[in-house]
Amino acid sequence: MDESRQSLTRRKILGASAAAAAAIGAAGIPVLATGSPALAHGGNDGRLRAEPLIPRKNRGIILYSVRDRITAAPDDSGVPYGFERVLARLAELGYKEIEFAGYTQHESILGRQITPAEIRTILDNNGLVANGTHTQINAATFTQQLDIAQTLGMKNIGTGADPTNSSYTKDWDAAADLWNELGRQATRRGLRLYTHNHDSAYGFLLDAGPKDANGNPTRSSGIRKLEYFFGKTDPRHVFFEMDIFWSYVARFKHHTFTDPRGNAKQDLFDPILTVAERTKRFPLFHAKDGDKNPNTANGYDMVPLGLGNINFQQFFQTIGEPDFHHANWEHDGAPGGPGNPGQSLAFADISYRNMSELTIYKR
Repeated sequence: MDESRQSLTRRKILGASAAAAAAIGAAGIPVLATGSPALAHGGNDGRLRAEPLIPRKNRGIILYSVRDRITAAPDDSGVPYGFERVLARLAELGYKEIEFAGYTQHESILGRQITPAEIRTILDNNGLVANGTHTQINAATFTQQLDIAQTLGMKNIGTGADPTNSSYTKDWDAAADLWNELGRQATRRGLRLYTHNHDSAYGFLLDAGPKDANGNPTRSSGIRKLEYFFGKTDPRHVFFEMDIFWSYVARFKHHTFTDPRGNAKQDLFDPILTVAERTKRFPLFHAKDGDKNPNTANGYDMVPLGLGNINFQQFFQTIGEPDFHHANWEHDGAPGGPGNPGQSLAFADISYRNMSELTIYKR
């Protein structure tokens, strides 16, 4: 990997956000001003001061990114393995929050499986906070999952899967009914229930036009599936985690639909506006970066944060509410396999440093 690309530069950050300001401002959404790093810091004398765009306490990682080392058996590679060693290393890198992707490690570490209470002790010992989880969300096991979440001290409980894989309104309606009920249960326990998107969730509903042999619509009114779900779920009890990478993949892939009359229509998905219009429904984000590559099916190649083309400065600055929003770094393909067992933690290091360099300038 090119060393020169492993860190964001202040010039790159400011240039990118300045270019975005006019377009976002034209949409009627306020954009916080940025300024020159040459201007002095701090004080109440009207001068600009520099502040982290993502507060340190809200910088997290989903353990799926380092799943190879969480689940690794003890080895002589010198790379941390298991919850105790990996979480200690992540704390050393600077991460303050952990989003879980399972609660198991290699049984040979303890001679048995670790318990949620033991994981909580490891979190506490390293000054880490659990901010969420990707687990199965269903009526049968939800109480058990809430128990685990509370043991770990979470404020959010969620899933990495869409509420339904269907393209039809009736199935999203049924999913909304379930999620509204489970969301109420989570609220009573002091948690927020959330769902995480992949690109298909921001594809178009089939909700209009001629019916197929099964009686299902074959065309679209132009409503996107997850945006329909926003309106069907109770904002007091159902929340969302935007995966920023997959949202930009959706922008690349899902821009054309067939309207009720059979005409092809264009509609460009905008991840920033989707959040900015309902910013308090998105407590969590996957800060996952991508390098543009129109020759691939997704339009982007996943890379460590700061090494791609996604403008995180523009994104987080525009949506506002920095104390409410929590950014969890993720890279689905971070594990390097037996040939490079340290790759996922190395990517975590690069990504944290680049996340911490995102800066906002204000008076």
